[in-house]
Amino acid sequence: MRVKALLKAAVLVAVATCATVAALADEYDDGQIKTTRQALKGKKVGFVPLSLGFDLPQAWYVGLKEDAAKWGYEVIVRDPNWNVRVGAQALNQLIADKPDVLIFHPLETQAYAELVRGALGDGINVIQVNMKSPNNGDAYVGANWYEIGVMAGKQLSKMCGSGSGKSGKVAIVQGVPTTATSQIAIPEFEDKLKGHPEMKVVANQSADWDATKAHAAASTIIKQNPDLCGICDLWEEQAMGTAAAIREAGKQADVALITYGGGQKQAKCDNVANGTFSADIIADAKVQAADLVNTVDFVLQAKPKPGSAPFGVYTPTEVIDKESADVGLCWTMDDLKKFGVR
Repeated sequence: MRVKALLKAAVLVAVATCATVAALADEYDDGQIKTTRQALKGKKVGFVPLSLGFDLPQAWYVGLKEDAAKWGYEVIVRDPNWNVRVGAQALNQLIADKPDVLIFHPLETQAYAELVRGALGDGINVIQVNMKSPNNGDAYVGANWYEIGVMAGKQLSKMCGSGSGKSGKVAIVQGVPTTATSQIAIPEFEDKLKGHPEMKVVANQSADWDATKAHAAASTIIKQNPDLCGICDLWEEQAMGTAAAIREAGKQADVALITYGGGQKQAKCDNVANGTFSADIIADAKVQAADLVNTVDFVLQAKPKPGSAPFGVYTPTEVIDKESADVGLCWTMDDLKKFGVR
């Protein structure tokens, strides 16, 4: 009997403990957390990047998945793998499916412009990330390309301008001429050099974001300009081809290479530290990912009339050079997946 009584008491204690834990586990209602969860739970967010094959969209997607798991919304990703036509088809399909928010990452300024307008007209909120069309949508999250162009000009001016002892001759290797990168950053880069009459842009070649094409373009530029001082290549993965051309010409000590990226360690800090790049201007993709998910959360809760009050969240711009390459400015994909974006 005594054993039975002890067992009964143990069961009662266990039940009481479980009830207490359940009560403690119930989230504290601060007057807003429940309405926030209700606003986000069950919603659908469409995401069409240029491609998931490189670090920036990968970082954004990690952030979106992390946030979706936290709040209970769904992320629907369609990867066109650099194909504008496939991307347009994916966006049209998503528009027909009526997600609550649609995230555009347009390769060209005009490629998805009408699709942005169409999504807004169908009552879908639109966020554009890192590059945008002329149609604003509801929000832009990403790099300030004007600032990146100015900073690239400053960096090459230091390395090739007055007092450097160099020729002042520089070149541009751009990606796709119709992207925001080229449309905004390159004119500002050139404007910055106007304050340095000793400098001259001797070539401006397009490589379509292809490292092989960048290699060919840079090789030709270097042969035609043996006293070339520097190259601005507007994306680091493409710039690996430019760097190879500089190395093969034996010009690493003579030709500075400035590029842009999202802060991933292997592509950025490591390549500055080992001399592949002279400097890497970054708009940190990890910061962008956090900004992007915060923007999604805001739009899902505020429910603005699509296109009625567009706003921008511009990523701070930093320069990674030899002095800062080892001070923790870069992130790794493994750490991002392990620890998240925030």
